[in-house]
Amino acid sequence: MAKIVTFGELMLRLAPNGYYRFFQDDQLQATFGGGEANVAVSLANYGLDVAFVTKLPTHAIGQAAVDSLRHFGVDTSKIVRGGERVGIYYLEKGASQRGSVCIYDRAHSAIQEAESAEFDWDAIFEGADWFHFTGITPALGPNMVEACKQACIAAKKHGVKISCDLNYRGKLWTRAEARAAMTELCQYVDVCISNEEDAKDVFGIEAENTDIYSGKLNHEGYKSVAKQLADQFGFEKVAITLRTSISASDNDWAGMLYDGKEYCFSKGYHLHIVDRVGGGDSFGGGLIYSLLTGKSTQAAVEFAVAASALKHSVEGDYNRVSVSEVEKLAGGDGSGRVQR
Repeated sequence: MAKIVTFGELMLRLAPNGYYRFFQDDQLQATFGGGEANVAVSLANYGLDVAFVTKLPTHAIGQAAVDSLRHFGVDTSKIVRGGERVGIYYLEKGASQRGSVCIYDRAHSAIQEAESAEFDWDAIFEGADWFHFTGITPALGPNMVEACKQACIAAKKHGVKISCDLNYRGKLWTRAEARAAMTELCQYVDVCISNEEDAKDVFGIEAENTDIYSGKLNHEGYKSVAKQLADQFGFEKVAITLRTSISASDNDWAGMLYDGKEYCFSKGYHLHIVDRVGGGDSFGGGLIYSLLTGKSTQAAVEFAVAASALKHSVEGDYNRVSVSEVEKLAGGDGSGRVQR
């Protein structure tokens, strides 16, 4: 069985019930999530051997975060324990023309203050086949840029494939900081995952004649983005998610995968959204699963997009779906009829 390692921050998510605004009532739902942890949960749900690496405090909140991953069968044995706090993000889910709001409270979290030397990457990658991280992790600070670099160096030494979701977060660092760090890190990456904004924000590569707000997506423009990324960094594959935001409640969703020869576009889905957080991560999890299990380029992007489409119907960061559910949707059954 393939073994995957993901590395990043696991945060406490605090959100009002349903679509309430912040403190419209006196309750906040407490769950956990974070880009690379979300990918790990998807892969565990698909039956793969996956370990998540981070640093978390030893107190009850840190342990609850660890337990949230153990519930799905994610290997937490490589998590470093220590530090004072778990990062928090507050989420107010949008609806109709009111967009979602995300407020970070993650300064001085255990992982943000961790040092690269705390992670024994040679031991972590023993027997591993794949390593995944996102642009969120190096955005936490120069120490995490170095940690990601040392992880990539060790992964390459062990013959491990590396995937990275660019995931630019303007609240964490500037475009200039992102470009400098990600230009260095992407030299090690085999599979790059991006969306209609990340390539522009991080590397200044923009899809031509495309307006994500009016629903006008130009396939030729995305082909150009994928090829430019592959040519600049030598990526074996470039995946791009294609989201058209009609409103906070309704999006059109599709994806493209470029393998150096073919540009394969998935079928499109119209999504009525329950919770869009983790949508890109579920795409990444679906893509990694597809590539590790030998799916063709077209089948891989179809599986990844279908997995992500289903995630938009699931509350919380984690995508709680199975391979059979994803394959059913990818195969054309999106009726949503009751299963008896």
